[in-house]
Amino acid sequence: MSENSFTAEVDAKAADSGANASAQFRERQARAASGGVVDHERVSLLAGKAIKGLNDLIIEEQVSYEEYNALKAWLIKVGEDGEWPLFLDVWLEHSVEEVANEDREGSKGTIEGPYYVTDSPEFPWNGTIPMRPDEPGTPFVFKGQVTSVSGEPLPGAKLELWHADNFGFYSQFAPGLPEWNLRGTFVANEAGEYEIHTIRPAPYQIPTEGACGQLIEAAGWHAWRPAHMHFKVHAPDHQLITSQLYFPGDPHNDDDIASAVKPELMLDPQPNPDAEGEMVTYNFVLDPQR
Repeated sequence: MSENSFTAEVDAKAADSGANASAQFRERQARAASGGVVDHERVSLLAGKAIKGLNDLIIEEQVSYEEYNALKAWLIKVGEDGEWPLFLDVWLEHSVEEVANEDREGSKGTIEGPYYVTDSPEFPWNGTIPMRPDEPGTPFVFKGQVTSVSGEPLPGAKLELWHADNFGFYSQFAPGLPEWNLRGTFVANEAGEYEIHTIRPAPYQIPTEGACGQLIEAAGWHAWRPAHMHFKVHAPDHQLITSQLYFPGDPHNDDDIASAVKPELMLDPQPNPDAEGEMVTYNFVLDPQR
């Protein structure tokens, strides 16, 4: 891989990443919302409570016109930078996910995040994820089984996997990366098993030169997400699970800016006895459709 390719990748800008995230989300939402019916009472309830909450905050904290105008300018900048998907997924999605999965008996879920892309290339149960010939990073083998909560294997279950590279960047959201780099869908075998060959992802900071970074700096927060692997796992007649899996020892497991880490999502990597790098076994358990 040329040095120029790495340079283009690490020069990724928040505005470009945000614009890509916004475009991807709009396309997916347009497909999902086509023909949908608006529940006006529900919209009135939720929007009314959100607006009331902000007005209550203004009164309680005696917000000045200077502070109000600073907020107004910042909200406009979030839109101009294309960072609404980033803002919402980092600071709000974890609560939506908690509500959505509160009754789940099987594997724990967590947020999807802003960097999911549909229709990644499909591979057999023991495939290698798309990557560059000299992809930097520690080789990593992820294997396990997909079962129902009853213990039955789920043959043909599909595992969508996507994660950042060794520099903390995602394909299709940073320049210089192949379209499907470190993105793939793997089909479990007849026993519901999978064995995926990839590299260990790196921790990364969310984009900081745009509006979200401006908020982080003003509040004195940090912008780090711990290293993690994203999954969507689905099988016929079972509920989709969206999850992220984490690595022990990461300094930001306890203060993830996206508040998405859960103890049940921590991996236990071991040295791979058969090859260079690491391996881990992790099983997904899916709930039946309600």
